[in-house]
Amino acid sequence: MDSSTSVALEPLLSFLAFSFSQLESGFYRIPGSAVVARYVKSSHQNDPGRTILELILVIFAIRTLLQSRTRTDRSGKHFIKFSEKEIDELVDEWVPEPLVQPLSEWEQKDLSSVPVIAGPNGPKPKLLATGKIVTNLASFNFAGLAGNEKVKERALETLQKYGLGSCGPPGFYGTIDVHLDLERDIAEFLGTEASILYSQGFSTISSVIPAFCKRGDIIVADRSVNFAIQKGILISRSTVRWFDHNDLKSLEDTLISVEKERKKRKGPLTRRFIITEGIFERDGEMVDLPKLVELKLKYKYRLIMDESISFGTMGRTGRGLTELYNVPASQIDMLVGSVANGLCSAGGFCAGSSIVVDHQRINGTSFVFSASMPALLATSGSEAITFLRNNPSVLLNLQDNIRAIRAVLEKTEGITLLGHRASPIIHFCLRTQQQSLSVTQPTYDYEAEERILQDIVDDSITNGVLLTRAKHLRGQEMVESRPTIRIAATAALTRKEVEKAAGVVKASVTRILSKRR
Repeated sequence: MDSSTSVALEPLLSFLAFSFSQLESGFYRIPGSAVVARYVKSSHQNDPGRTILELILVIFAIRTLLQSRTRTDRSGKHFIKFSEKEIDELVDEWVPEPLVQPLSEWEQKDLSSVPVIAGPNGPKPKLLATGKIVTNLASFNFAGLAGNEKVKERALETLQKYGLGSCGPPGFYGTIDVHLDLERDIAEFLGTEASILYSQGFSTISSVIPAFCKRGDIIVADRSVNFAIQKGILISRSTVRWFDHNDLKSLEDTLISVEKERKKRKGPLTRRFIITEGIFERDGEMVDLPKLVELKLKYKYRLIMDESISFGTMGRTGRGLTELYNVPASQIDMLVGSVANGLCSAGGFCAGSSIVVDHQRINGTSFVFSASMPALLATSGSEAITFLRNNPSVLLNLQDNIRAIRAVLEKTEGITLLGHRASPIIHFCLRTQQQSLSVTQPTYDYEAEERILQDIVDDSITNGVLLTRAKHLRGQEMVESRPTIRIAATAALTRKEVEKAAGVVKASVTRILSKRR
């Protein structure tokens, strides 16, 4: 019986052996098949159970790919049938939910109070609503480059040659010679090996940080950094330690504690970064750069510094804090600045070594995915650098105007001036017992102070001086700031004009606060 069964099965077994032999030879003709076979053999030898699991997963994947992507009832027998009248009634009754919450009465008033400028911006713009000429202490026109005739002339020449938009990211077909010229001009101006241009100022620092800082890296950052830096830190997913605002003693304590933590848990050395601003946008404070560099070298950290306010305003020729403190720019690993603020153009830049810059050309998300800035704005930036080089007296005028504004406002009762005395942005808040700008538990009525400050802004505009409150995304920023009014000094006005404007602001403060008493 066994013999006859074997004879009967022999053709079947021979066919199966031949089929498997053909399949095997066909499989090994596929490129890379030897690697797969070697992996399966070694995997099965080390862990047979894993082979069964992987086989099940392969079968499941094939089944998923082959089955229908939709499970709809094609027959429609389970559908609810509506008449045309019922459909029309349902459509009429349907009310879509709003995409955003409706504005409150205060928000509507705040939005409607924003002044609109007719014509070009500058030190003396015209308001559209009233046709009145006002003194502009709201715009970032520090060196008075807005409306500069030479810059406008060069921009028009570039517009006629290249057209308006770049129509592509820098890595594809968005880069032309004027972009490379501006990158070279910035690097030479600051004294770094190279620089890279970004087309939006906000996304510059928020792209630079995650380009270098990754999960597992250590970031030690100032608690009061601007919102763009906060977003960059969030995107990086790094481990973050915060130090007290512009307190380098707190910074050193934090650096020491980070190292103690690492040694305690016997963790590996990781990349470590200090992130701060040169002049803080939030309150106008200025960092002690020599001490900061000393700590960076002592504890072996890389330094990312945002000079969006100090570039184009500080130092003899506007090179920023490196020129002011006579610190080589090479001591700052990633020096980030704003072409929009300092040079009255658009976008931002990151300057540093060639390695730092080239790394961002592939890993800087805003550089890779955003269209290049228009060619005429790149030319405007280069022309602005030439202007700063050839006219250092402009920044002396700027500092003279800053001192004049502060001298008037320091005598004003009911407000407190914030920030460094040389900062081109001057914040002031209402005077209370709590004078700290950034506090964990506010002891003031945020909305009430905002209303008072807005009344001061409106009164100043009525009397010929354009001001603005410092705007924050309340509830989204890490630290809630005291409401402030922000004054932006400019070299485009004479000392007499800024003293007169500051006098108007002082009178508005006195008038509004006296009504509140």
